Amino acid sequence: MPLRRLPVLLVFALMMCSGSASALPAVEVDNGMIFGGQSASANNATTATNNLSDLAAVVEVYTATWCDNCVHVEHALEEVHDGGHLTAYHIHSTLSDPFGDEALEQRFRDRYVHLTDYSHSPPGVVFNGTVKKAGSVPDVDVHDNDHDNLVEEFTGFAQRDLALGAGTTVFSWTPMSETSGTVGWVLDIDERFLENMTLNVAAWVVESTADYEEGTNGQGTYPHIVRAMVSLGNQTEGTATLALPAPYDGDDLEIHLVYEIVPVVQETPEDNGNEEEPEENNTPSLSFASTAMTAGLALAFTRTGRRSH
Repeated sequence: MPLRRLPVLLVFALMMCSGSASALPAVEVDNGMIFGGQSASANNATTATNNLSDLAAVVEVYTATWCDNCVHVEHALEEVHDGGHLTAYHIHSTLSDPFGDEALEQRFRDRYVHLTDYSHSPPGVVFNGTVKKAGSVPDVDVHDNDHDNLVEEFTGFAQRDLALGAGTTVFSWTPMSETSGTVGWVLDIDERFLENMTLNVAAWVVESTADYEEGTNGQGTYPHIVRAMVSLGNQTEGTATLALPAPYDGDDLEIHLVYEIVPVVQETPEDNGNEEEPEENNTPSLSFASTAMTAGLALAFTRTGRRSH
């Protein structure tokens, strides 16, 4: 094997092995919350009304078909899902994975990657946009095996109360063709939750399952694959026409309604003014100093010239 290929292969091997690294402790995420998760099959007209307090946790799962540790994480999450505590959304790596999407992966990295040392590699799990857990080693140790410890830990994160109050959300989906439909929403939420916040409403298109026998982690069939996240605007009520991506296989696309509330970035023009002010004040000071120095040198040369005469 040519030596020049070794660095490339070494980097690739390190990326492939990063999923087996020990997990870092779960960390809090302070850039808003994500909630919702009402859904419908793309083939069926649906209308649903839910109390905000009854919604299962929205869980984003960063995964890959080559990631062995992701299997352990996903199995634990599936058990918590079966208990009615969460809805999982799998975002796949773009590295050697047919389900990876650059825009989806970049969004995940932009929002969460800075929180841990090795978040560029799966597995990573985020609950309601507020708590992130990287890796597959549980922080809790109350059972005899890691699987049950992960289930215990994930259940605790999924059951965290977002304290959204007594509001409701209405979701509707009406298919127009095999590749499009109309999504509608009405969010009734206490206005105080939107103070100094930006509301983003989105439709997440999910493929229920897809088969990929070449996946090296042995899953074979991969569930809850996010195929697209489509922004619907920032209003608490509305409708929109949604074009559907082609499924990887089968005919099992789902439409999920997801809300995101993120803090408004406060501009601080007064700080910018203070930063620019010294530059404006420094210029005259330098000019005065230069002028004084020039005048002093001129005077010195003049006196020297007179003495020489």
